[in-house]
Amino acid sequence: MMSVKSRVLEIMEKNRSKAISGQELADYLSVSRAAIWKAIRSLKEEGYQIEATTNKGYLLMDNNDILSGEGIKTYLQPEYQNNPVIVYKQIDSTNLEGKKIAAVGTKHGTVILAEEQTEGRGRLGRSFYSPAQTGIYMSIILKPQKSLNDFLLITVAAAVGVCRVIKKLTDKKPQIKWVNDIFLDNKKICGILTEAVSNFEIGMVESVILGIGINVKTNENQFPEELREIAGSLFSEGITRNQIAAEIINEIMKLSENLEDKTLIEEYKKYSLVLGKIISYNKNGEIYTAKAIDINNQGNLVVENEQGETYIIQSGEVSIGSGQIFGNSKHS
Repeated sequence: MMSVKSRVLEIMEKNRSKAISGQELADYLSVSRAAIWKAIRSLKEEGYQIEATTNKGYLLMDNNDILSGEGIKTYLQPEYQNNPVIVYKQIDSTNLEGKKIAAVGTKHGTVILAEEQTEGRGRLGRSFYSPAQTGIYMSIILKPQKSLNDFLLITVAAAVGVCRVIKKLTDKKPQIKWVNDIFLDNKKICGILTEAVSNFEIGMVESVILGIGINVKTNENQFPEELREIAGSLFSEGITRNQIAAEIINEIMKLSENLEDKTLIEEYKKYSLVLGKIISYNKNGEIYTAKAIDINNQGNLVVENEQGETYIIQSGEVSIGSGQIFGNSKHS
């Protein structure tokens, strides 16, 4: 059952920039004015900027940007309103927490977010820099009932979903560096880490923990020195992190229900940062160079070497070379 504070916040998030009197809140929630005052005081202590206006009531200011389940649910589509949304001030890793609760059983579409991660995780065992109050660090638990062969498509769907939201909410042009990094202006702003709980006996994915980390308003000087040349932020005025997170949840839930849709791969290709370019990749401890020529229906990268031989890369990481192209490419 929601507390009075949570219910007050929910109402104020749905009525941003609109003053609501303490009596209105008390009457609507069937509680005393004192309970409303206590809830408002507690929210202010948590950092919410709430203005008390004489004869008008309480006003949640537009510049509030604190992650909350109440704020996120304001923007969720009706069919996802009942998805559990759990928000932490600080956590080691939302993906680690997702794996824990997935192991004991949780609802499809459960979302875990944090204002800060102390052990944010990236691909290949790397850390993901996750400072407080500047990003979105989120894990969505999916129960897709898909085969292990379809696992990569969930990452593809997540990348497309993030790009759709950036295009919808801003005038920016995101690109995807295969398989799961989102770039703006040649700097990485988002990483996606997909981890599966699988039943190998029947070859099915039981649960997927889909981790998404987005730099929303991290200034260049906040990044560790080794990341300043390669990491960027979304930086878009007038949009809260709650809205961005909710829109991403909407897109990913919708896309995950129809991974077989062939237009998903076509859309992914349109955002591609690598197609038509020279890339290098690691195979069995050796570095190879090739041109990225396609992404197949399973989300694998198809490359061509200088001898005209084609290969499929199913996993791993690629680096983009100088941009030199072997001949012409329709993807360039």
